[in-house]
Amino acid sequence: MKNLKIKTVIDLTQGQWIPFCITVIVLTTAIFIRYLLMAGLFYYLFNIRYAAKFAPNRIDTRVSKKGQIKSEILYALIASLLFGILGTWILHAWQLGKTAIYNEVSHYHWSWMIGSVLVLLVLHETYYYWLHRWMHLPSVYRRFHRAHHESLVTTAWTSFSFHPIESLLQALPIVLMIYFIPMHLISLVVFLIIMTVTSVINHLNSEIYPAGTHRHWFGRWWIGATHHALHHSQFKYNFGLYFTFWDHWMCTESPDFNTLFEEKSKHDH
Repeated sequence: MKNLKIKTVIDLTQGQWIPFCITVIVLTTAIFIRYLLMAGLFYYLFNIRYAAKFAPNRIDTRVSKKGQIKSEILYALIASLLFGILGTWILHAWQLGKTAIYNEVSHYHWSWMIGSVLVLLVLHETYYYWLHRWMHLPSVYRRFHRAHHESLVTTAWTSFSFHPIESLLQALPIVLMIYFIPMHLISLVVFLIIMTVTSVINHLNSEIYPAGTHRHWFGRWWIGATHHALHHSQFKYNFGLYFTFWDHWMCTESPDFNTLFEEKSKHDH
């Protein structure tokens, strides 16, 4: 569905470099600040303020590498710049009415605002699972994905720490989906928020989901810190992003997950 040309504060439809560069700077700054606030908040709560309280829930008890957080923040800054450039491209296409993004709820049934988020999550999950499997091929791993796995003991700061090529590959399906999948602007924002929050939680290295979540009808399909921490420590298991269904179907879920989750989630707070 084609939108009419959208006008915003900065008009990118004239093909001028100055508005484009200003938008890249604004979006990069916003994305990086969002990362600093989100990762910083979770790091402060679970690694400083309530570190002792959540110590029993800490998954990998080893100490992070010296200089790890500084390196992660630098990678996150580069990723924010790349996402800022891609975000500007999306905004440009949206202003020209070339995307499937709409801003009137009446264009589709209101339930599609929820349904489209689920579709985006499932499609992104499918793409990422197979991309992740590919990135663990030895030649690809050494070139790109190793940068992320330098963080053997993850923290909230690890959530945006990727080699620039990997950052681009992760963002690629989002750029493509906005052209073909009708989505309300709010739905796109909700999807991006879920992506950010889950990435921080999954790299937290402290299990925050309650005991029994892994047996719940929904929780058994939802990835948390224990699930992803096993990927960073074992490498050959748990390749999912949001959901566990591809790991279940492809038999790539760690055999240690259930036992470790029960151990790390049994402590009440």
